[in-house]
Amino acid sequence: MSAHIRYTDTPHKDRDDMRNLRRLAPYLWEYRGRVLAALLFLILARGASVGVPVVLKYIIDDLNAGTHRVLVLPLALLIGYGALRLVGAMLNELRDIVFARVRYRAMRRLSIRVLDHLHTLGLRFHLERRTGAISRDLDRGTRSVSSLLNYMVFNILPTAVEVGLVVGILLARYDVLFTVVTLGAVVAYVVFTLLVTEWRMEYRHRMNALESQANNQAIDGLINYETVKYFNNEAFESRRYDATLHDWEDIAVRTQTSMSVLNFGQGAIIALAVTGIMILAARGVAAGSLTLGDLVLINAFLLQLFTPLNFLGVVYRQTKYALADMDLLFKLLERNPEVRDRPGAPPLRVSGGEVRFDHVDFAYQPERPILTDVDFVIPAGCKVAVVGPSGAGKSTLARLLYRFYEVDAGAVCIDGQDLREVTQRSARNAVGIVPQDTVLFNDTLYFNIAYARPGAPREAIVRAARLAHVHEFIESLPRGYDTVVGERGLKLSGGEKQRVALARVILKNPPILILDEATSSLDSASERAIQYSLREVAAHRTTLVIAHRLSSIVDATQILVLDHGRIVERGTHEELLGRDGLYAKLWTLQQREDYSEGQGRLAGGGVE
Repeated sequence: MSAHIRYTDTPHKDRDDMRNLRRLAPYLWEYRGRVLAALLFLILARGASVGVPVVLKYIIDDLNAGTHRVLVLPLALLIGYGALRLVGAMLNELRDIVFARVRYRAMRRLSIRVLDHLHTLGLRFHLERRTGAISRDLDRGTRSVSSLLNYMVFNILPTAVEVGLVVGILLARYDVLFTVVTLGAVVAYVVFTLLVTEWRMEYRHRMNALESQANNQAIDGLINYETVKYFNNEAFESRRYDATLHDWEDIAVRTQTSMSVLNFGQGAIIALAVTGIMILAARGVAAGSLTLGDLVLINAFLLQLFTPLNFLGVVYRQTKYALADMDLLFKLLERNPEVRDRPGAPPLRVSGGEVRFDHVDFAYQPERPILTDVDFVIPAGCKVAVVGPSGAGKSTLARLLYRFYEVDAGAVCIDGQDLREVTQRSARNAVGIVPQDTVLFNDTLYFNIAYARPGAPREAIVRAARLAHVHEFIESLPRGYDTVVGERGLKLSGGEKQRVALARVILKNPPILILDEATSSLDSASERAIQYSLREVAAHRTTLVIAHRLSSIVDATQILVLDHGRIVERGTHEELLGRDGLYAKLWTLQQREDYSEGQGRLAGGGVE
């Protein structure tokens, strides 16, 4: 199963939005006082907003009365009118200030939780995942929390509170018919907006997809500029691009048309509601049961309610997107780690560092066994090498020793302790690795070496670099240890990256060392230069060497030959050559390749 759950524009059948919303509660509980304060400010702000038309009614009634109080009461009411607007604005800003900590703390805590969870998931997940997709899911998921809280606190709740206050005033002061018309108009507006928005979303999604497709085609053609020229396909690229834009144009027109339908429908509902309300109010004024101020009040109430509802379509659409993004995030959190520590598992106790693979069977997929009955011991302080054709299962041994996977049968033990019975952290502390492909962080050389032991003193880091024979190279750089190595260490050569990896392992100082084809990707000159450093690091450590170059393991205590997941030969270098088996064939083949390479360099007059 892919590590990325693809989002489709239709709701997932197994999506539970209410459950996901409930799962947000713990992230809000930390600042429950702020949440309550924000809600209080929200209610007070809406109260002030509703109070503005009420004060306006009394101003109009007093002005219309034409009494001697005109010079006093309207002035007080006008001041009150301005004060209510000022207080409403202030309360809205206070609500934003108080709630900001809640929103961003929830985003921060959820981001940390997801990242921590991703680190607990097994290697299988991370080999299958698409990094860009996971990054988008993480970014969109955490932002969806902020979006949902934003819509709830700044759009949905304020509108609901305002509708409730207006309905309460209308019921208390006026004929029930005014409430019926107002509520009917609000309900009709909401239902119409949601239905049309749902209909429009299909067009919008198709328009976005076609736009992305067109951009991808244009960029792909430009990236492959030379290929386009090789085959004289400029016209073909233009036709392909235009065909997609033709479909995009049709959908874009439909999208704009559907927007016009939405806007017209919303305007028609508002116009009908306001007309109905005005007719009822005007009759009341004519009959003497209502004042001119009542007419203005009721009309203002209705228009005030529809102002936030103008954004209902956008809020509804964005809320759906946010719920879908949040669902992806929570589904990611629901993925169980493949490797778990057993309850109460003790830490690994390393005495000598003996490693034992005890009749191990393992498969990544049940139908394709990788290791079958693999049984060997690396005595403490000794060096055992594993060789064999590609796909024989050599690197899988390193992954099992790091407990990235659980064995299907048998056991992997360190000093007699089954790795399944101890904590993963302690087992990995005991093992260091120089991998075939050293990947560095896009940070400084200092950071990359110190990563093995964060907080280590600078003297220890420099000592590790010296022992790895990389200190002189680092010092020769203009910025020294502060040199940024680039993404995945691309600014360094293969040999330089390997030496940094060596320095990192030296700083970690583990009792058990894995050299996983550490020089296979290097040229002969770099390989010879780094072999001496590898031997120094491996001295007096229990070492598992996964070898590509057989010349680098002739001094191993024992050499294991893997083929199709089984140990088919074992012995010292001399013993295996004497048997004239698979190891001897591999040795002969590599000797011939080395001889041919040397002859080629001599013929070309090249010097390494």
